[in-house]
Amino acid sequence: MSNDLSAAEILRYSRHLMIPEVGMEGQRKLKQSSVLIVGTGGLGSPVALYLAAAGIGRIGLVDYDAVDSSNLQRQVIHGSANINHLKVESARQRMVDLNPYIQVDIYNQILDSTNAEKISASYDLLVDGTDNFPTRYLINDLAVISGKPYVYGSIFRFEGQVSVFDAARGPCYRCLFPDPPPPYLVPSCSQAGVFGVLPGTIGTLQATEVLKIALGIGEPLIGKLLLYDALDSSMQTIRLKKNPNCKVCGPNPEITHLIDYDAYCGVPTRDLPENHHTPYDLDPGQVASKIAQGEPVLFVDVREPVELQISQIPGAINIPVGELAQRLKELDPGQELVLFCRSGVRSERALGILRSAGYAKSFNLRGGINAWARDVDPKMPEY
Repeated sequence: MSNDLSAAEILRYSRHLMIPEVGMEGQRKLKQSSVLIVGTGGLGSPVALYLAAAGIGRIGLVDYDAVDSSNLQRQVIHGSANINHLKVESARQRMVDLNPYIQVDIYNQILDSTNAEKISASYDLLVDGTDNFPTRYLINDLAVISGKPYVYGSIFRFEGQVSVFDAARGPCYRCLFPDPPPPYLVPSCSQAGVFGVLPGTIGTLQATEVLKIALGIGEPLIGKLLLYDALDSSMQTIRLKKNPNCKVCGPNPEITHLIDYDAYCGVPTRDLPENHHTPYDLDPGQVASKIAQGEPVLFVDVREPVELQISQIPGAINIPVGELAQRLKELDPGQELVLFCRSGVRSERALGILRSAGYAKSFNLRGGINAWARDVDPKMPEY
């Protein structure tokens, strides 16, 4: 791809070219730049769209998922026509339609320690569009080891964070968060929900940081963490310091190569599939048969109370998984208990709590209440 601008590109980017801080020279810099975006979901959507529109010459997309209708409330790069299509292909199609003068590479796979260095080798800058800790620590360590800037973004319900981690000029992600939180302490968007416009706000800020770095203008958020609260429209910036004892960017690093980040964080990179099972799983049909035969089964709903507005199994008691350990006395160890959540992920964790506390008759409803809706009660909505 030529680094010069064609007449069509000059017209396309004309509003950039009139800005003194960009101009022709800056637009050529953008065309010469390459960015790897990990994740094409809520955060990756606005990042990819705005970097494509701005004229970043080469953009790589890493994702392993397919478009689902529940994504479209926030993942604006995809459309209804792309449901069940690979996200990377859906995103590339939209980006090239938006700007045919860029190159979009796609990697339909999970980024992990076995492929991250190879995939990222030809890109200048890394962007985090994920919602899980294993990939976040992987991207950070990869950025430090390869000497590349890492544009970080994170969202939770109504709140978001943005920073630029560049170990050559400031702290890295591990300087701020040396170790991951306990498994499942911070749920993913699929478990906790997210305000639909929030990823647009945070993702656009991430794209802004990428363009500033590529152009060499302004002050990137190196050594700073920007916090945003959508409920009161507030923003604050916290100064960050480099940790002299950092495990990866300190003078005597313990981590000098990529590790197994799923094992390190104690949680898988992605939510477990609904066909995942443990020895203590029961299919919805099995449970329905028990009930039909008059067996005394108590459903324990470990979802958040707000989710009861969407769907409920009659007779279930609601104890959110975060409260379960403190409310064990409300459950009879001698009674058969069937735990469920939306898809079986949170209830599997709840099952571990009960089993370790001696509740030997506790089981997990495989696939959660969504599977119950499909297999037992088709009038019940899925979400």
